[in-house]
Amino acid sequence: MASYDLVVIGTGPGGYVCAVRAAQLGMKVAVVEKNATLGGTCLNVGCMPSKALLHASEMFEEAGHSFAKMGVSVSAPKLELPAMMNFKQQGIDGNVKGVEFLMKKNKIDVLKGTGKILGTGKVEISADGKSQTIETKNIVIATGSDIARLKGIEIDEKRIVSSTGALSLDKVPGKLLIVGAGVIGLELGSVWKRLGAEVVVVEFLDRILPGMDGEIAKQFQRILEKQGFAFKLGAKVTAVDTSGKTLKATIEPASGGAAETLEADVVLVAIGRVPYTDGLGLKEAGVALDPRGRVQIDPHFATSVKGVYAIGDVVAGPMLAHKAEDEGVAVAEIIAGQAGHVNYDVIPGVVYTTPEVSSVGKTEEELKQAGVAYTVGKFPFTANGRSKVNQTTDGFVKILADAKTDRVLGVHIIGREAGEMIHEACVLMEFGGSAEDLARTCHAHPTRSEAVKEAALAVGKRAIHM
Repeated sequence: MASYDLVVIGTGPGGYVCAVRAAQLGMKVAVVEKNATLGGTCLNVGCMPSKALLHASEMFEEAGHSFAKMGVSVSAPKLELPAMMNFKQQGIDGNVKGVEFLMKKNKIDVLKGTGKILGTGKVEISADGKSQTIETKNIVIATGSDIARLKGIEIDEKRIVSSTGALSLDKVPGKLLIVGAGVIGLELGSVWKRLGAEVVVVEFLDRILPGMDGEIAKQFQRILEKQGFAFKLGAKVTAVDTSGKTLKATIEPASGGAAETLEADVVLVAIGRVPYTDGLGLKEAGVALDPRGRVQIDPHFATSVKGVYAIGDVVAGPMLAHKAEDEGVAVAEIIAGQAGHVNYDVIPGVVYTTPEVSSVGKTEEELKQAGVAYTVGKFPFTANGRSKVNQTTDGFVKILADAKTDRVLGVHIIGREAGEMIHEACVLMEFGGSAEDLARTCHAHPTRSEAVKEAALAVGKRAIHM
């Protein structure tokens, strides 16, 4: 029977990063993966392929609408969707091969099959009707999440799709109906909108991007509407009739009332994700779950079973690849006897649309609810030199600082490259920095990042360029 110091079940960003860190710390490590390729949802059917399509569709949009005003004359761009999908696949293949390389480089055994925990120190791996049991001192559950489903609406990944199907449509839908105005729905909606689809988003709540700063979400909705998105907020999809040539979706007000019917060629169900624990044998092994089906862990990622840990989407917290990665590193270090730690107050979130939306730390709503006195500094990209000359002036930077100490508590950005700009705020907050620290830090000119410095100056009511 093979024996290891650590067996990680799942090779998404949390699992493979955990395995690499554990190997660096001298452990004998194996990973268990039930899919044909490594990398989990993120690399295969999530973050990575969606970014490829977001980039490609943005280039298509720019060529069709922005080049001429910059004095670049090109004939009307023609969409070759199979070639765009091939571009996406090349990106997936490159990243997956990268993870395979990391496993070899760090001498990590890759065990193909479905992992089942038989209790402390034992994992059963099943594939092609055969099974083997391996021994290990420690087990990390990193099985991630699955798509959340709508009751009574069956996903066939052809006409009624999840994010997985929406990344592989064989033609641009004339009308795309998206259920859910979260990150995934808005990102994939923007891909197909740019490629020519008519997009309608139905959201149960009365706002888009639940959990993000309210002011940011409002402005972002206006920007998306300007791009051609239509929103039906405070509404729910209760049924989809698939009998005809086009789909007929029944939409009802969330608070009750008369239903309406919307026709669509494709319906994308993007109402969130749920922890994936199928086939792990958690109940039999005695691993406790919380009421939402997540694996329960203590502050050191330990489950209710000795030697079994859990990280990533399968436990509480934001379902983000980078959160899972940080937890993977932390739990590997804890198992090695070190002091692994994740600062959950400094985990950035990004919506990779055009413009991007990024945030880290507290929203205004959270600070109000907690009764924290705070100051606000805002700076619009309309007053930023680089954004002006590039004619990409949508959005603004918003900084929230503690009214007494000036410590930065939250930063929220809408704008081009907002996902890159958020990280100086992350570093600042990791060191407990103040708005004054940020305001006094020299920023290169001309850059979009100067808007972050100006927003920090605005906290002290002394922005220079407005």
